[in-house]
Amino acid sequence: MQLFKDVNVDWMSLRWVFMGLSILLTVAGTFSLFIKGGPKLGVDFTGGTLVYVRFAKTPEIERIREGLRVSGIRVEEVTRYDEPAKNEVQIKLARIESEQAEDLNLGSNQIFESLRKVFDPENAASAKVDLSNVGVDNFASALQTWDPEKLQGRVGASEHYAQLARDILILRAQKGGLLSDYEQLRGISVPQPVIDKLKQDSYLGSFTVLSVESVGPKVGRDLQSRARDAILFSLLGMLVYIAFRFKFIYGVAAIIALFHDVFITLGFFSLTNNEITLTVVAALLTLTGYSINDTIVVFDRIRENLKGMRREDLESVVNMSINQTLNRTVTTSGLTFLSVAAIYFFGGEVLSGFSFALVIGIIVGTYSSIAIAAPMLVWWQSVLAHRKVALRAYRA
Repeated sequence: MQLFKDVNVDWMSLRWVFMGLSILLTVAGTFSLFIKGGPKLGVDFTGGTLVYVRFAKTPEIERIREGLRVSGIRVEEVTRYDEPAKNEVQIKLARIESEQAEDLNLGSNQIFESLRKVFDPENAASAKVDLSNVGVDNFASALQTWDPEKLQGRVGASEHYAQLARDILILRAQKGGLLSDYEQLRGISVPQPVIDKLKQDSYLGSFTVLSVESVGPKVGRDLQSRARDAILFSLLGMLVYIAFRFKFIYGVAAIIALFHDVFITLGFFSLTNNEITLTVVAALLTLTGYSINDTIVVFDRIRENLKGMRREDLESVVNMSINQTLNRTVTTSGLTFLSVAAIYFFGGEVLSGFSFALVIGIIVGTYSSIAIAAPMLVWWQSVLAHRKVALRAYRA
């Protein structure tokens, strides 16, 4: 598909404009990183605990913060999470140095108890079952103890209550983790005696803990080291491959363009205050592969044109090569961008970091293949030419 015909853009005449834009983005990202003391790392790398909570009504952030503070819980952040209509909150606990599982889980348990006191004070000290947070095993055990259907002593009674507990909690999950009314249980044919007993000895909590993510500091540091090594070794491998396939300067130009892409993407993360997580590192590695592929296509066309256009200067050859591959670049990058943009806008909060890195990376990666990598070759030839002139003058 030909989007452009007879393209004749003098890209190399714009290289100083491109350089100015890259310098501006680099300075802005560097300044932001300096002010904020480096990139904002997620719990994957720093260690700590993230607790995701969904509320039945619109959560009051200040009320949550105050309740946790009164309980003496060291919390770094309490923020709204995902779409506002879902009433979800992310609570980030201050990092602890312990690697023990019980210590990592202690904070989430304290948060749960604190939120019960704030949002369900009438039930916090009671023995009633919190139907919004009870686990399947404890729920099945409670049903068996209550025995609302008078099945004690009958064969299969425990299995019956266990299945009933699973069915009710599956319904709870389908409702987003919270049941709004006991009458909803009729939809899955829960017997009336069971519903009556639940109304008596359980309550529908105002919130539910959706998930807890805990990472010890040692694991976080190890993940941080592995992520850094993965990026550096991938860049080194690309340098060796391109230097072997083309020339060494081609490899250097490509790696400079990749560093440019990754650094500017990190700068955008800092400017927008987004966290760097493991999924973002995966996106950065995907970005480097995508960007280098685009650069190699341009380099390959430059190499082919150099063989048939020996009388032309390199700047003209580079311009022609970029113009010849422009249709392919726009088509490939455009379709990939649309796919990633759809993930960013409709993929939810979980994929937001990953998709945001790819949205920025695809734009910057396509730009760098034209505006950074290719001009590097022209600049290097200019340096070599000046050296030859200087050497001849010196010898004369």
